[in-house]
Amino acid sequence: MYRIRIDCEDDLWALARLCVKGRSIGMLGERRDQTTAGQEGGRAKAAERKKMWIKLAIESNEFHTFADTLRVHGIIEEAQFDQGSHHTHIVEVRDEVELTSHKEFPKVDQDLIKQACSDSGKAKVVIIVVETDEAILFEVSSRGVREVSTWTMRGGGKYTGAKLSEGVSKSFYEKISREANDSIPEGTPIVICGPGHAREKLAPLINGAKKLIATSMGGRGAANEVISEGLAGDILSEHAVVRETALLEEVWRRISTNGPVAYGREMIEKALEEGAIETLLVSADLLRESDWENIVSSLSDIGAKLVQCSTDHDAGEQLLGMGGAVALLRFKV
Repeated sequence: MYRIRIDCEDDLWALARLCVKGRSIGMLGERRDQTTAGQEGGRAKAAERKKMWIKLAIESNEFHTFADTLRVHGIIEEAQFDQGSHHTHIVEVRDEVELTSHKEFPKVDQDLIKQACSDSGKAKVVIIVVETDEAILFEVSSRGVREVSTWTMRGGGKYTGAKLSEGVSKSFYEKISREANDSIPEGTPIVICGPGHAREKLAPLINGAKKLIATSMGGRGAANEVISEGLAGDILSEHAVVRETALLEEVWRRISTNGPVAYGREMIEKALEEGAIETLLVSADLLRESDWENIVSSLSDIGAKLVQCSTDHDAGEQLLGMGGAVALLRFKV
């Protein structure tokens, strides 16, 4: 059994991977006590909601990265009443849950819990990509990247005199900074990047600790460049999404140069038999949907590492396109 306290949204991501059929989750919840319903003074009286400890046999769960709740559906095993009824636990940050399993938790789940404990509390980072006529704000957590806001200056004074164009540009940056400062929580590290000099005009208007970075492109590609090439230094270096992206970028590089890499179940199993795997990267969801137990348990025999990847960022989506699993090899097979 694990007793887990949810400290941040990234913990919800990890818990969602653990809440599978065959396990139970217990936490404080509410149910309507039908025995308290009835007639009172000639009017129908609603059943009272009672707070109690409710343990569910898990059926399924719903969660999206960056969401602030995890919904776990199941059948009530333990409660003051309504055993056998359907119930949904809504798990939020600061909640405590008990997770139990009829079988021993496999090593992949134990490792995921350990990683969640070590990663917990890492600050989200904001990346603002700025160009002359467009700015995009991205939020980066340990497990994903999402686009939060986009500002576009249509026309931007391109066909007017330089003086008017400068005024339009100034009001455009003021609008971005005003809305960004309102939406970014105090203390959040901020990376301002993009090609050209637009980032230098916006930076003084943005509150908080900032790092300015020149990128070779704009748009979402600039955010990916910051993440994949480690341009933000220590601000992002400890985030799992950065580690995963760097490893996957190395995979794509090796594929393009016919280097030591394996993808596809058959090719990965062959590389494992020959002791060639150095690091196996697998979608965290695929790892729990398919029979990867034998492969994973054999990795330690050859001193190989397992990385459980999120697919809520661009490199993770590319991993899904490759079948959900790739391996960096020590030598070609």
